[in-house]
Amino acid sequence: MSDPEDSNAKAKLPQRSARKQFKPLRRAVNVPVWGDLSIRIGLAIFLIFIVVMIHWWDRDGLVDNVDGEVSFLDVVYFTMISITTTGFGDIAPVSDKARLVEAVIVTPIRFAVFFIFVGTAYNFIIKRSWEKWRMARIQEKLSKHIVMLGFGVSGSESVRELIERGTDPRQIVVVDPSEERLREAEKLGCNIIAADATRDSTLEAVRIREARNVLVSAGRDDTSILIVLTVRHLAPDVPISVVVRANDNELLARQAGANNVINPVHFAGLLLAGSAKGAHIADYLADLASVAGRVQLIERKVTKDECGSSIYDLKTGGRGLRIYRNGEALGFWEPECECLQEGDVVVEIVPSANGDDKV
Repeated sequence: MSDPEDSNAKAKLPQRSARKQFKPLRRAVNVPVWGDLSIRIGLAIFLIFIVVMIHWWDRDGLVDNVDGEVSFLDVVYFTMISITTTGFGDIAPVSDKARLVEAVIVTPIRFAVFFIFVGTAYNFIIKRSWEKWRMARIQEKLSKHIVMLGFGVSGSESVRELIERGTDPRQIVVVDPSEERLREAEKLGCNIIAADATRDSTLEAVRIREARNVLVSAGRDDTSILIVLTVRHLAPDVPISVVVRANDNELLARQAGANNVINPVHFAGLLLAGSAKGAHIADYLADLASVAGRVQLIERKVTKDECGSSIYDLKTGGRGLRIYRNGEALGFWEPECECLQEGDVVVEIVPSANGDDKV
């Protein structure tokens, strides 16, 4: 028979696990810079005022070694000196009660005021200067990088797939207004910036003109298309790929300047239809799309050594599917693919590092 206590312990395990995974409900507090600064200064002044009142109330326990009389001005002076420094000794607590007040009440307030000033200096001077310096250093090294505009479900999966395919995360810049999502991107080693991707200043900050590729996945088709328009305005020659979810918006995205338009709903429909034609078609298409599969679909320019040869004799050992010549797509069965030319772009299937499929 099983022990009832063991059963109770097992029943409690899911609850403990749930407690560990629990995250407190929170939301951002939108306080402007001047408001944050005013709150900090106001709190410091309030604490100093409390100390002034305590010293004035207990002024009989203080002694003025200059004129022997402790006035209100002396109390204010002593408070400011005792909070900001260790004091000069001209005014000092002499009674036991005054010394107890200094030790138990004034000293903790002194530390609180000190941390308020240090925290304010860090947030408004040191941190901002440090961040500007770091941003300038990162910008200096940004060239031929990939810019990910939007880090939702599609954007995060794209970045992870890029890293799996060998892209250095330091060459990826993620732009998203959500600090929480950006923390996930930062954990992957990417450069991040919390900003609105529809603004020119944001795109210029990530050196959009020098990017190798721009990937757009803003979550809303209208926002994504606006971002594409902005990017194309600033960087006329940078390749842009965008995710849209409505068929009607695919043409608009291309007219906005996108080179590649991906419709995840449409692609899911292709996989679903493919599965109806054969049990393994959808599986193979998913395999092609991911670097985690046994085979990989790649696009590259034809090398000089391959010029004049057939699409069936690629130097990589892959299986050529089509070439792009002067903007025209040519299938492997067409006679033009029997003689590759300089400037052709070939799409081929190659074995990935996870397997050695005979493609």
